[in-house]
Amino acid sequence: MSKSDLNQLRRLVIKIGSSLLIDAEGRLDRAWLQSLSDDVAELRQKGCEVLIVSSGAVAVGSETLGIDRHRARLEGLQAAAAAGQVQLVHAYQDALATHGIRAAQILLTPDDTEVKRRFLNARGTLEKLLEHDVVPVINENDTVATDELRYGDNDRLAARVAQIVMADGLILLSDVDGLYSTDPRADSSAEFIQMLTSIDDAHLAMAGESGTAMGSGGMLTKLQAARIATHAGCAT
Repeated sequence: MSKSDLNQLRRLVIKIGSSLLIDAEGRLDRAWLQSLSDDVAELRQKGCEVLIVSSGAVAVGSETLGIDRHRARLEGLQAAAAAGQVQLVHAYQDALATHGIRAAQILLTPDDTEVKRRFLNARGTLEKLLEHDVVPVINENDTVATDELRYGDNDRLAARVAQIVMADGLILLSDVDGLYSTDPRADSSAEFIQMLTSIDDAHLAMAGESGTAMGSGGMLTKLQAARIATHAGCAT
């Protein structure tokens, strides 16, 4: 997706990874969030509807509650998500409000994107928010999701959201600037891949897991998300 392509989009889903939004101390990087809000405002001025899928609630809540999220049990992580989600959505509201943009929170589970009735309900809610010129801020509902029934990363959730609203663009923001033949942090000779027209098993094999303590995804989940979105006609 080139910059000229971006300017032609009319409905865009942007996924924000925890590694960008959360600093090393587990706190929200409000300056970075404000810069994102500036970009959202610019896109909207060009006639593009924007939906945000944001990670970060568990990381923020873990810091608030003093929980080691890498050692915590499920109920501890769910408590952290509940505490962090409040802070996260308020931070988005504050940042977007500087441009006069309203935000709304949507929490989804896999059933909301896979079960037809719930899929249609989710679509109706999101469409109504966009109709009222509101930016939906979407996250997985970690406070009720179980290990057996959850996405576990927001890359694939973002792709499902793009499907739900029939977006024509999906952007997965990351601390890595794209797909490489191998992990560039481990291999200095890694080759940058500018564009893929399809995604096969060889491409999936190039990807690695999350490279930061904050993230739960990685390049593999981003490629899986891209495959989901592009099959729905959404450039990624």
